[in-house]
Formats: sequence, C-alpha cells, structure tokens
Amino acid sequence: MGGPSDVIIVGAGIGGLTLGLRLQAAGIPCRIFEAAAEIKGLGVGINLLPHATKALTELGLQSDLARVGIATSKVAYYNRFGQLIYDDPCGLHAGYDWPQFCIHRGDLQMVLLEAFMQRAGADRIATAHRCTGVEQDDGGVTVHFEDAAGAKLPPQRGTIAVACDGIHSVIRKQFFPDEGPPRYSGLNMWRGVTRWKPYLDGKTFVRIGWHKPAKVLIYPIRDNIDAEGNQLINWVCDIEQETPIAQRDWNRQGRLADFIGAIEDWTFPWLDVPALCRAADQILEYPMVDQDPLPRWSHGRVTLLGDAAHPMLPRGANGGAQAILDCTALTECLKSVGDPVAALVAYEHQRRPATAQVVLTNRRQPPDAVLQEVYRRTGDRPFRHIDDVISQSELAGLLKSYQRVAGFDKEQLQTQPT
Repeated sequence: MGGPSDVIIVGAGIGGLTLGLRLQAAGIPCRIFEAAAEIKGLGVGINLLPHATKALTELGLQSDLARVGIATSKVAYYNRFGQLIYDDPCGLHAGYDWPQFCIHRGDLQMVLLEAFMQRAGADRIATAHRCTGVEQDDGGVTVHFEDAAGAKLPPQRGTIAVACDGIHSVIRKQFFPDEGPPRYSGLNMWRGVTRWKPYLDGKTFVRIGWHKPAKVLIYPIRDNIDAEGNQLINWVCDIEQETPIAQRDWNRQGRLADFIGAIEDWTFPWLDVPALCRAADQILEYPMVDQDPLPRWSHGRVTLLGDAAHPMLPRGANGGAQAILDCTALTECLKSVGDPVAALVAYEHQRRPATAQVVLTNRRQPPDAVLQEVYRRTGDRPFRHIDDVISQSELAGLLKSYQRVAGFDKEQLQTQPT
C-alpha cells in the first residue's frame, strides 16, 4: 500500500481527502485511513465560498462541483416578517473569478473521494481503521489503529501524521487530554433537507430573522432531482436556549416539535417555511458549540488540520472552507521547507492565527450580523423601508468586514497567487 516515506492522513472527510489530493498533485506520497467501514455520501448541506472553490478549482474539480451542486446567485437577508433587508451577490455574480456553490456535503465528499482514488489509486485509502494514537521518533511516526470490533490492526509508519479526524479527534485528545468540554454558544440548531419546488430564482441562499425567536437559513443543494423539476433544499433553524440539546453528534436525530413553534407563522409569498420543514426527509439536531483556539497544533512530526485543529461554530460556511485552506498551506510548507518538523511549524504559524480569528469572530460578529443589527434597531418590528433603519453602505460594510476575516474578501482573493 505504501511505505514509511508516506504522509499518514487520519480521516477521509473533506479535510483529509482534499489534503490527499493536494499532496498527490505535489508529488508527495500519502495514505489516508478512515474509521468508517465504508465512505458514504452522508450529511446535509454545505457552502463552498469563493476561496474554497478557488482551491478546489486548482485541483481541477470545478466542473465536478458544478455537476452536483448549485452555483449560488446571491445571499438574501430577510426579517421574520418576510421583508427584504439586503441582497448580496455571490461568486461569479459578485465579480469573483470563482463561483460559490451550495452542495450536499456527501456529494462534495464523493467528488473528492473519486478524484483521489482515480489520481492516487484506491490502494492509497483504507477504511475500517480507527486511530487509537500516534507515536514518533527521530525517523518518523507510527500510527496505531483498531477495527470496528476493537481489534488491533497493524500499525502504520510514515514521515509525518496529520490528524483530519474531526471534532472528536483522537490525536487532538492525545496532546490535549485536559482540554475540557466544548463551549456552548447559547444556541441550538436543527437542520434538514426537503424535496421542494425552487423558490425565488432557484439559486438564492436565504437568511431570515434572528435567534429570538429563531433564525433560519435556506438554500438549494441539488437541482432537478425528479421529473417535476424539484430541488433538494437544505434548511437550518437556530434558536437561543439556555441548555444545549445534546452532545456533539452531527447525525443525532431531532424532533420537529422542538422548534417548529418558533417559526409557525413564517409563510411568505415566495416560500412557506414551516411547510418546508415539515416535509423534510430527516431532521437532525446539534448544539452550536466550538472550542477555544489551541496554543499549538504541531507536535514534532504530528499536526492537526480542519475541525481537529479549529472546531468553530457552524456559521458562515467556514468549517469546511478553513480545512480546505489548511490543506493548501500545509502542502506548500511541505514542498518549500526541507525538514518535515520545520514544515509543520511553518504551517501552524501561517494557519493557526488566521483560523483563531475566524473562531473568535464567529462568536462576536457572525456572518449574518446584518440580521442582528436590523433586529436590534427595529426592536423586532416590521419597517416601512430598510433605508429608514440602516443604509445600504452600512449593510455592505458589515458583510465586507466578515469577508476579510474569513479570507474571501474579493480584492484580496483576486490578487492572491494561485
């Protein structure tokens, strides 16, 4: 399958597969080990902002993403009375060189998986390998695994190990055993996908309301899923609550009754929001939690990437996007710095401050601060005209501020080398 000169990647999620593709393109041998017995296209919706799409375009994947996702035309902000606050064009519609995609997380993972197996070889990825820990010496790393039944598997040897094993990272826990529980934001989240006719132009990401009584995000993630031209619509409902609903488990089943009352009257000419939620194929629940930024990611020949390094509140499409940016930075450091230990330090120095700023900004000033500010100024009441509440330039400024922090400000992104 490989040898001790390989980079060992733990986890075949978005971060692990993207890293595998980046390393393969750079001529750096790697192997990916995934805990699940089979990699399936699970999950709900995700957004690929232009900086993430740029990175995946560099890997030759834009046409594959366009085939399975929807190129977003704009983000439309509404109050809970259905009044339009602001339209923000996206991707190509905003003058970027790259589109913004709304896509099913499972579809994205399958695009990455198929590309990796085709380019690197199916023998370069192993399933049913749950990481139990890592050891290292002057010559490399030894990563230990077990199967689903808990039986030990042969350890794997490599030059370095990269933990892409998500929010429950075993390797992160190994280096930070006393880190403590995640930080609860005061918000609980319910999400689902529904087969529904297109709304507005069929390409709009909608943000509605604020956390009191609720905030809802809605966006299409698959087009023309049946003979009637329906789409698969992803929706998310956030509600401010004192107690978190559950532990961190992206696959935990949720109940409609726990949130539907807060949005019962959100019926607009262009969309019946409660009906959309009631018709969902499934409902999942998740507490809005994150972790404080770590003091370090790299420990000799081992480092962290993606959610294992910087679990953040699921806001602004930044979890997956920041993992993708991590992959670019780590690969460049491994290419340009001869010593692998020094390369991991250089990677951390580049990405840890940037992602820490995103984590903290998501707490203080989320990407939908537009909704928060209008809620505050109107006292959660309808307005006669939005210009009576806030100017269009001020609304644009709020969005621009977040784009700079998250790394997809248009001017900055357009001038960055590819």
